[in-house]
Order: sequence, then structure tokens, then C-alpha cells
Amino acid sequence: MSMRVLSIQSHVVSGYVGNKAAAFPLQLLGFDVDVINSVQFSNHTGYGSWEGEVLQGDMLLKLVDGMDENGLKDETGHILTGYIGSESFLRAVVTIVRKMKAVNPQVRYVCDPVLGDIGKFYVPEQLVKIYKDEVLPLADVLTPNQFEVEQLTGVRIENINDAQRACGILHDLGVPLVLITSIIFPTNAQQSQDSMGVFASERFMLQNVSCGIETESYEDEQRILYVPKMPGQFTGTGDISAALWLALTADSTSSLAQKLEQLAGTMNAIVERTYQASLEKLQKQGISSLEEPKDEATRKRIVRSREMQLIQSASDILNPPLRFQATKISER
Repeated sequence: MSMRVLSIQSHVVSGYVGNKAAAFPLQLLGFDVDVINSVQFSNHTGYGSWEGEVLQGDMLLKLVDGMDENGLKDETGHILTGYIGSESFLRAVVTIVRKMKAVNPQVRYVCDPVLGDIGKFYVPEQLVKIYKDEVLPLADVLTPNQFEVEQLTGVRIENINDAQRACGILHDLGVPLVLITSIIFPTNAQQSQDSMGVFASERFMLQNVSCGIETESYEDEQRILYVPKMPGQFTGTGDISAALWLALTADSTSSLAQKLEQLAGTMNAIVERTYQASLEKLQKQGISSLEEPKDEATRKRIVRSREMQLIQSASDILNPPLRFQATKISER
């Protein structure tokens, strides 16, 4: 399969979210990345203020048409999408994915359905229906967080069985491989208060022949592991996870458990490095990250201190530290 990715998501001048978070690890792992920015902002929106421009759906189609005219999509093996803020842009993405899959059915579509987190929407709520009806049937891989899974399936996830049921619904909608990038069960003996789960579910279609009659069935493989939660909010982790998962799942030689363990090891190393760097930066400024910021300027300094230490984590991207073990989940 081609090692060229068309990545359509947000861009920031300063920091590491969207394409700024996805392109570097993919390139480091040997992928060529063609980048289209759904927005171009000065910084991520967690700062509270920003400047920039939003790309409209018609301009996205024009950019891709320009690539077509010059044969620049011929070698694309993967499509990666992240933050999309409008109906017109999301429908333009659907048009592009459909056309590319019609020309080459082997093109993999990895969709990070960025809707929101921790009970809050980042995008208009009407995008949920478009994702369910039009996007998910095209996706080969989905990388939502817990909030996004709940919005897409209507299942409130409070235990492993709920996660299995939600993934089953996503599989039924047409997605073969689902990665829930962060999941917290309110009550679970296996999960400590300071940890979160990373949950992967893959559906395999099986062809059965009995008495000369062909029938189709399926089998789901599901794995979970738990990683420590770092204090504070770190923006861009989902974007990095989606890019790494694209790269890991492009390799058919490793198992689902191995892929999950490699992803978790790299992400934990990146977030841990970012957390330690944040503590050092804030300590030099006499700021405690554990206390509520006294003013807006202090809050913004805390946000800035938590920009992902992505470049500094190159070795952990190339050689994932194996810190966690994925557990197989039995059928419901």
C-alpha cells in the first residue's frame, strides 16, 4: 500500500494540533503527507482568543481538483481527517473520499470525528447526523474519544460492556476498526482513579459455506489497556493518536494488541514529557499549575506551557516504549 497520506484538518501557526500534530510523526515514520488545512489559526482555541481563516467547502474541492489535474492524488494510499467545523466542509470531505475510493477501493480512510470532549461540543451539533449517515459508512478506521463515541452511538459508556456495545453499533454502521482514544469508567475495579482506558475493537467478516450455500458472519476482537492520567489538559493528543494509529494499522504484520501497546507507550511518553516540561516552565515563572489561575494572562501561560513536546519525542515515535499490556475482552 502507498505510503502517501492526504491529511485534511486544522492548522495552527504556533503549537501542535491538527496537521501540525499529525504530519511530523507520519513523516518521521516514512509517510509522505499532503496537507490541506481546514482552518489556519494563530494558535489553538484553548487559549480563548485567536486569529485566522476558515477554509470553505468549495475551496477544498478546488484544491483537490487542482491535485487531480496534475495527477497528484494517484499515489495516495490513506486519507486522514480531523477537525471540521461546518456542514459544507464535511460534505465536501465526503465527496472527496467517495471519489477517491471509487478510483481506488484500497485507499484507507482514517477518520478522527472531532466533535468535542468532556461533555462539550467544539463544533455544531448537527454534524453528528452527517457523520453517522454519510461519513462512518466510508471510514475504514475511526478514532473518537469517549464523548464522541457517546454522541455517535447514543450509548452512555459507564463500563466495558457499554464500550463493546457502542463499538458494535459503529461496526454495524460500516467501520471495521474503532479506537476509543480515551475512556473513563465511573466504576471499574481494573481502572484506578488516576488512569484512563484506551479501547480498540476490530470486526472481521467471515465467509461460511454450508451445503453449497454461502453465508456471512463476523467476529469482533477487542482489547483494552489503562494508562496514567496526567494532571491538566493537553490539547492535540487526539490528533497525534489518530496519526500514529494510521501508521500502526498500515502494518499488517503486528497484532491488534501490539498496535495498541505501541500507541499507548508513545502517547504516554509524549504526554509525560509535556507535563514535566510544563512544570519546569511554570516553576521558573513562579506559577503553580495545581491552583486556579489568578488572571487570564496566567491562564494563557499555563496553556502555552502545555503545548505538546512533539519534536522532543521523536525517539519515542520511532521506537515506542512498551509500558502497558493490552487485555483481551471476552464477548458480551
